[in-house]
Amino acid sequence: MSDSAGIRVREFQELIRERYFATDSARGTAGTFMWFIEEVGELSTSLQDNLPGKSPTQAQRANLAEEFADVFAWLCTLANIHGVDLARSLEKYTDPGRVTGVKD
Repeated sequence: MSDSAGIRVREFQELIRERYFATDSARGTAGTFMWFIEEVGELSTSLQDNLPGKSPTQAQRANLAEEFADVFAWLCTLANIHGVDLARSLEKYTDPGRVTGVKD
């Protein structure tokens, strides 16, 4: 499923689909989005614990990595419910000239 550089986006999205699609699609967009936002909130809290200049514990650093993973998994869930191929969507950032500039 993965290579030495780690799992690919499409593979991860498919893994999430295989494991959770029946439950996720039954829950629907609204319920799933609420779980996603809850995970974003947990990531926000973890980011606060890991701000530059602070000295986070090893557990806080590990939690930060877990919260990033949770947010990404729930994003994949939402994409699956709506039939969005995230790997293809991300091409907007890999296609030279398609996305330029920096948002303020």
